[in-house]
Amino acid sequence: MGSLEQRLIGLFRRLFRSTITGYLTLLFGLASLGLVFGYASASMYGVEHGINLIAYWHIPLALVGGIALTVTFAGCVLFLVTGTRFWEQLAHASGELGFIFATLTLVTGSAWGRVIWNTWWDWSDIRLVTFLFVWFIYAGYLLIYSSAGGSGRVSRLASVYGVVGFITVPISYASTRLWTTRLHAPSIGNPDAEAAISASVLFVSLVAFLLLYVYLLGSRVRLHALTTRMGELKNRSQTETYKSTETN
Repeated sequence: MGSLEQRLIGLFRRLFRSTITGYLTLLFGLASLGLVFGYASASMYGVEHGINLIAYWHIPLALVGGIALTVTFAGCVLFLVTGTRFWEQLAHASGELGFIFATLTLVTGSAWGRVIWNTWWDWSDIRLVTFLFVWFIYAGYLLIYSSAGGSGRVSRLASVYGVVGFITVPISYASTRLWTTRLHAPSIGNPDAEAAISASVLFVSLVAFLLLYVYLLGSRVRLHALTTRMGELKNRSQTETYKSTETN
């Protein structure tokens, strides 16, 4: 397990140090902007409106947000099993990004729904309610983690919370197939879906947001490592100063 874990951590660190991800993020981001505003149709659900173009970012935000929270779950499990600080940092960094992506999903979805469904929010729609629940669960995870202050006990508590709370994610994403929903309907593999979305444009946007997530994740993990290292050096310096004072 030890050598396999070290190889896996090394793989992640090489990925996070690579400059290729940043260039690809820029390339696909520009391609997404060009395709959305220059090629994609603004007609969906029988409504011709420019707000429909937001769907090409709303959907990728939701999907990549789900991936980010899945990485948080995996990182929490690995930290609880191995105790390696890297997994804790990866889990928290991905949780931060997943929370941001989930927030943007709710904001863009509300703006889109106001035009298409004539409402900012509908409490009778199971997808909206369960996704909001996911948002609150991971807000709680970030709050618990922020109170850790380097405490191993609280860090493990946050990881346990991250593992247990993850059950809300697959429930939310599968909600439109598990229950009858008022506004949202399954669009993938559903020939009766009303939204006519260009698959090619959606794919490019999805790749763009996925690359952005990886790039930001690498930056956040490196910042975590730097903060931890600075804390260790500070503690060492304080210890040496104390010992020097005691000696004198």
